[in-house]
Amino acid sequence: MQFKNIKFVILNLNNKHFMKPFFKKTRHALALLVLAFSITNYSFSQNSEITIKGELKKWHKVTLELQGPETSENAKDNPFLNYKLDVTFKHKTSGKTYTIPGYYAADGDAGNTSAISGNIWKVHFAPDETGMWEYNIRFVKGKWAAVRVSNKLKTAGEINKKTGSFNIAKSDKTGVDLRSKGRLNYVGERYLKFAETGEYFLKCGSDAPENFLAYDEFDGTFHNDGFKDDLVKTWEAHEKDWKQGDPTWKNGKGKDLIGAVNYLASKGMNAFSFITMNIQGDDKNVFPYVDYNTYDRFDTSKLDQWETVFEHADKLGMFLHFKTLEAENQGLLDNGGTGLYTKLYYRELIARFGHHLALNWNLCEETGDWQNPPRTFPVDVQGRLTLANYVASIDPYKHHIVIHNGNWFTGVYGKESKFTGASLQTNKDDFRNVHKSVLRILKEADAEGKTWAVACDEPGDAQHSLLPDAENPEHNNARKNGLWGAMMAGAWGTEWYFGYKHAHSDLTCQDYRSRDLFWDQGKICLDFFKNNNVEFWKMTSNDALISTKHDYVLANEGNSYVVFLKNGGNSQLDMGNSNSKYNVLWYNPRTGGKLLKSKIKTISGSGKQDLGFPPTDKTKDWVVYLTKK
Repeated sequence: MQFKNIKFVILNLNNKHFMKPFFKKTRHALALLVLAFSITNYSFSQNSEITIKGELKKWHKVTLELQGPETSENAKDNPFLNYKLDVTFKHKTSGKTYTIPGYYAADGDAGNTSAISGNIWKVHFAPDETGMWEYNIRFVKGKWAAVRVSNKLKTAGEINKKTGSFNIAKSDKTGVDLRSKGRLNYVGERYLKFAETGEYFLKCGSDAPENFLAYDEFDGTFHNDGFKDDLVKTWEAHEKDWKQGDPTWKNGKGKDLIGAVNYLASKGMNAFSFITMNIQGDDKNVFPYVDYNTYDRFDTSKLDQWETVFEHADKLGMFLHFKTLEAENQGLLDNGGTGLYTKLYYRELIARFGHHLALNWNLCEETGDWQNPPRTFPVDVQGRLTLANYVASIDPYKHHIVIHNGNWFTGVYGKESKFTGASLQTNKDDFRNVHKSVLRILKEADAEGKTWAVACDEPGDAQHSLLPDAENPEHNNARKNGLWGAMMAGAWGTEWYFGYKHAHSDLTCQDYRSRDLFWDQGKICLDFFKNNNVEFWKMTSNDALISTKHDYVLANEGNSYVVFLKNGGNSQLDMGNSNSKYNVLWYNPRTGGKLLKSKIKTISGSGKQDLGFPPTDKTKDWVVYLTKK
């Protein structure tokens, strides 16, 4: 039996707490209610100003909804800038503590009502332990309070210094739902790791269109204001992918975009990216603000609608790649520095979306060369490091922080840097630079004393990259050099850019089915590592072990090897001084399926050992998987 959205108040009678259900007063109903609260959605108030909403379970989104001062998006006393809401959550047993930034939420349901005024403020928390959590609210005001660290700010309302507690149960989610896996963390290794299950993550998904969020059913005036309105999307092709029970807003809006996320997930993809601000970019339709020229007031209803999409993506196991800026916007806020507007922008993003379990903060897409900026405001190395320091300081969950390079990464490596990886972009239409570029970053980062987790998020070049199926149904270079080239170098994943010279481009795409055949190949790659329990996190690239040029080897030497042969054929693998016996199995990266045997089924002995020929299609690409017998 389940009870959903049942409300109750906590009363203090003779110093004892009693729950008083609105619908019944019997002890039997009370017992059932307590049980139901441990397993289902609910909300409750601890006093008239504080309501706790959500499923009170580990890794789930728990929201404190607070009644504060009545104000609005356009109030003279700016609620986004001149108020600061932080809530500190402390686990009663372990003492673990998180301080979470909050935000102004208008009437609390702006995504559905389009309200711009109200007295509701929110904080989202994703607890990582079961048991009792206590909270302490800090709600203060003053000039530029949101970005100040002063202890001299004035009390902003009665909820300041209020305390309370709630109990967290185990998650009941399974499968791909991220709430069954826990937070995806950077753990000082080349791969990100889920906190609950301990599994390492490999991603494959879409890096395009960059203006994913330029959707006509989001609130705001961006779709009819005369700025690049022709690039605003309907995502109409994916309305058929929306399913009964999926979320919408405002009585049925959002089906097309929710359907687009559904489609990617149905193809086995587990990541997608999006720019959150491109006022001066190629598209000009995506930004969190109330308009193009105001950088300290946020569109509460539009951002609530973004959250509806992101929350649905969590349930589908999707990694959220937040590209927070693109090159043309580097100088828009604070002339490129980490000043008032920049701090406020990142604080708002983290307050609203930082609770999501699998994401990275990409601090800029195509950052310019600070020595010779090609078309944008110069950002120096120290500027990058300062911004990363700020983001790390206000993100309580310490999500993966990356940068998407136009220039190289020199200067931002190192133990003291808050960057934990790279979002790699390459520049050849045949993807031939992917493998060696991943290797270069990993080597350079290690040399500076801090291992990075590297993803190739824009393989190929700007003009062409991943072509539509109609132009290139086989995607041979993308598969061999881009997809497998990245994975075999030690990347933790790939995302795919759509070249601007082709249909369904990085700006114009509204139909992910334009690359349907390639998503199949991406899933085949992920399936190889997952279905065969390949311990890739223990492996490193060592292409020198294979006798054929331009082929790839991932090796946990003496235990297991993955070999990628671009053109099949016969080759030899150097087994070093090992005298162990290995099983030799083959995997088809074009069609997937089970591991296959060929003529040579085992090898043993030291030095170079013949792998033989593939079982079929002997001149096409194959994967060879060797495990110690």
